[in-house]
Amino acid sequence: MNDTQIIKILASIIAQSAPLMLAVTGETITERGGVINLSLDGTMLLSAMTGFVVALQSNLMLEGMGITGNMLPVLLGFAAAALVGILAALLIAWGSIRLRQDQVAIGFVLTLLLADMANFLGQNHTRIPGPSVAYMPIPLLKDIPALGPMFFSHNLAIYFAFLVVGLAWWWTYKTQPGLRLRGVGDRPESAFARGIKVNRLRYIYTAIGGALVGIAGATYSLSIKLGWSDNHILGIGWIALAIVIFGGWHPVRGAFGAILYGATKALATVLQQAFPEVPVVLFNSLQWLLMLGVLLLAGSKGLQRLVDIVPRPLQRPLARSLRVAAPQSLGKVFVEE
Repeated sequence: MNDTQIIKILASIIAQSAPLMLAVTGETITERGGVINLSLDGTMLLSAMTGFVVALQSNLMLEGMGITGNMLPVLLGFAAAALVGILAALLIAWGSIRLRQDQVAIGFVLTLLLADMANFLGQNHTRIPGPSVAYMPIPLLKDIPALGPMFFSHNLAIYFAFLVVGLAWWWTYKTQPGLRLRGVGDRPESAFARGIKVNRLRYIYTAIGGALVGIAGATYSLSIKLGWSDNHILGIGWIALAIVIFGGWHPVRGAFGAILYGATKALATVLQQAFPEVPVVLFNSLQWLLMLGVLLLAGSKGLQRLVDIVPRPLQRPLARSLRVAAPQSLGKVFVEE
């Protein structure tokens, strides 16, 4: 394997990880506010289908009018997918805040319903070619050796994912509104005593997180895994939920988790080519084994043992970077009185 092939694999990992980064960031924002959106898998399936179908139909309509090469259909597809994500997330928030029902139960039932809806409503649009996000390398930056092809030779959807991660980190940890966000997720009673409308903020951030999850679904069907088919990206929502835990509810760490998952998939492809006699299922299970290991390790004594074996000067920063602590009021109903 030469350098060019390695760079192509790394660039592929970056591209494949981008929609998962969006979903992880969206769910991180939602859970930072104290709401668990367990509907991610179904939401991403329905938003992937909706985004593709809306873009396809819009493109056909514009072509009928003699207009071609327009980005409007793709933008409409992303907008429709974001709306799907918002509605699904707000349904969970409303059921929890207004009806005071269990968020996990609502989300679990909703993900099954939305997945079935996606397969049913999209059955007439399976395996049909349609519009996609245009390739848009960044001038000058794309010519940087190695880094250019890896990071700056993609499309706007990929760049948007990295921008969202950076903005989410800055907003959450460097701004006053971000402090309020963490407050309503950790100590809603204290936040309410300071005059913060806890449940209103939970609605807002749940909607924002849902929009990002919806955009993530459309990114798959319009940029990564083009088109639509039954169970197009089934299981990716559960992976996103696991990575949120792995990332310690931190946007940047969550992004690294998404890239690690993408690297695992790339490794499976390379191993499959190197050992064709080994069953494909074995290599495809690597990402699931990775997520299972993450969930078992997160918050366990295994992390402390990992810290103990590194040189002493590195132990404190490593322990800080590996620390996993969920928002203290995650999944809990708060009644404003």
